[in-house]
Amino acid sequence: MRTFVFTAGTAVVTGAASGIGEALAHGLARRGSDLVLIDRDAERLDAVVAAVRAAYPDRQVATYVVDLADRAATARVAEEIRVRHPRIRLLVNNAGVALGGRFDQVTLDEFNWLLDINFHAVVQLTHALLPALKAEPGAHLVNVSSLFGLIAPAGQAAYSASKFAVRGFTEALRHELVDDGIGVTSVHPGGIATRIARNARVGSGVAPEEYETGRRQFEKLLSIPPAKAADVILRGVERRRGRVLIGWSAKLPDLLARFVPASYNRLLVIGLNAGAGRPAAGAHTAQAAGTPGPADVSAADPA
Repeated sequence: MRTFVFTAGTAVVTGAASGIGEALAHGLARRGSDLVLIDRDAERLDAVVAAVRAAYPDRQVATYVVDLADRAATARVAEEIRVRHPRIRLLVNNAGVALGGRFDQVTLDEFNWLLDINFHAVVQLTHALLPALKAEPGAHLVNVSSLFGLIAPAGQAAYSASKFAVRGFTEALRHELVDDGIGVTSVHPGGIATRIARNARVGSGVAPEEYETGRRQFEKLLSIPPAKAADVILRGVERRRGRVLIGWSAKLPDLLARFVPASYNRLLVIGLNAGAGRPAAGAHTAQAAGTPGPADVSAADPA
């Protein structure tokens, strides 16, 4: 497959109001792409658009404000995008949210809310916009999974379920779309400094102080700038990489999961605490509390 060409093409990015999504908007505009940006936070999205237009006045930028947990609203927005942008060269499903709490600490409504945004919206938008990708020679699809789409620690049943689902969906599409000339990339970021941990919903059964302790501990491990993550993703797109891991905080756990698939969690807890200078019990408690953790890197839909 030939190198991806950014110039004079239209790129759709979800979760574009902050974090990786915001950085992708700037990186794509810098590379010559016109933009269709989606988020539910209208105020932050407007600020991103103003900054992009000021830096790259020749770029066309369209925005859509939608809560991706609302399937009917998402379908309406997807149809509008498809009509107005019948040829899309790049679709980046980046939006994501977090939910703090073990499986027995969250309700099914909370669990399904996360799945609607992190997985079902990815499927819905991809299905709706795939004809536009097929109409554009050399198109590409990016789905942002997570480190927690490679490993599944305690306290992350909902989030890991959604991100493993994104990974499997993306890998299947990679094999299905190769004959159409569409590249497909699954992205698994490590500790990116976004707002998702701060904005995570807390399960109904989680004590607020328990969750807050875990959140503060893990936020210290989120150190990779979103702009760096965006550059890694876009280089992967340009080179048509099937899978992109960002940072050693993603690469090392991935290796551990391959070699010790049944016991990697214990090794990771020990390693995280050694790196943060805390006793092992600290990270275990934080994980059990359902803190999004160092792998929780998708730009949050509610930014």
